[in-house]
Amino acid sequence: MVCGGFFLRFLTTLGTAFEMTAVEKIEEQLASLSIAKRSTLVEEPAYLLDIDVSKPAQSESSRFVAVSCSNKSIRVYNRETLSFLREYSNHPGILNGVRFAHTCDSTVFSACSDGTVKCWDIRLSTQKAVQVFHGYPSNILISFDINCSDTILCAGTEKVEKDTFLVFWDARGIADCASTSKEPLGVYSESHNDDITKICFHPIKPNLVVSGSTDGLVNVFDINKDNEDDALISTCNSDSSVSFIGWSGKDYKQVYCVTHDEGFCWWDIAQLDTEDPITLLHVVDVREAIRPENDSLHYLVGGLYHEKADKLFLIGGTSRGNIHLMRCSADGLSLVGTLCRGHSAPVRSFCWNLTDESLLTGGEDAQLLLWKPGAAERALSKKASMKIASSVQKRVRVHKSSLKSRKR
Repeated sequence: MVCGGFFLRFLTTLGTAFEMTAVEKIEEQLASLSIAKRSTLVEEPAYLLDIDVSKPAQSESSRFVAVSCSNKSIRVYNRETLSFLREYSNHPGILNGVRFAHTCDSTVFSACSDGTVKCWDIRLSTQKAVQVFHGYPSNILISFDINCSDTILCAGTEKVEKDTFLVFWDARGIADCASTSKEPLGVYSESHNDDITKICFHPIKPNLVVSGSTDGLVNVFDINKDNEDDALISTCNSDSSVSFIGWSGKDYKQVYCVTHDEGFCWWDIAQLDTEDPITLLHVVDVREAIRPENDSLHYLVGGLYHEKADKLFLIGGTSRGNIHLMRCSADGLSLVGTLCRGHSAPVRSFCWNLTDESLLTGGEDAQLLLWKPGAAERALSKKASMKIASSVQKRVRVHKSSLKSRKR
């Protein structure tokens, strides 16, 4: 019996050691990311505000990268070479996100402050969108996402007078462009009372979506429910204006957010029906918690969940373009590594590719960089900082601390 207990403890210890080794290996890969490719600068430089990669068919790799820019254009690049392919520039307002469809890698969406989400077919040379999803007349769209089955589009609006909405559309038929114009299915209007800055559908459950707002609230909805009140699964309060949200954990049962004043919140939604607290970690100011040696942390860009390691990482940076990678745990944050000699100005966007462990980053220096573990760029000449005026200004509003969660 004693021997059996000892053997079990030995196996547990061995398993833990193996697990730590696997996690450490992945962290080592992240820390060893180096520049593999650098996009060539186009004639009109602009901030690179959002990045997405096309969703590959099984056993294939992503073929395309789409970037939304501060000059109101969408740029498409070859995923492996970062060679420029085409640009869509007929947007009448500010762009607020870019997303590829999950079932068709040539279909890309963009949301615009003119109240539309446009769908583009990058196989076509035309500048005309193949589909346009129209919001209601007063809608100014500032965030959006499409669910994993490509059936529902959702966009968040800026507050106009006293109204702010989550707007939903039927996205079925995008592959064959069944109709060129679509009106909304309906809206949620009661769960936020300020600008809805971020929307993120669940990676594997098409009916779940999380939204974040400058009111500080992070709401999780089940859109299969009949009405907004029943759809609202949980409301978490970040106590600040939300700038980034995402899903994490086994089966993606956790949600997290980054705030405009560089805070971080992390919740376990699976604990909603238990007596255990749902808050895993709350860091009021990550800049105070992470102090890199001979460097500093000026801002956060967002987070990424690494499925193989079952770990959540944050991405932040400096005004000079250095990128800091941080690991999240219930005990706090720790610095994994710093990526240098890439950007020469703040990084505004990124996209992680689990298939080949690569990272795409876009910055205010108008550069798109592809980072891979152990890669070696032929010419590592750092580009001069580009002092270009952005057409986008983040509107950060003071969070009203008196707001309370409607649900636990």
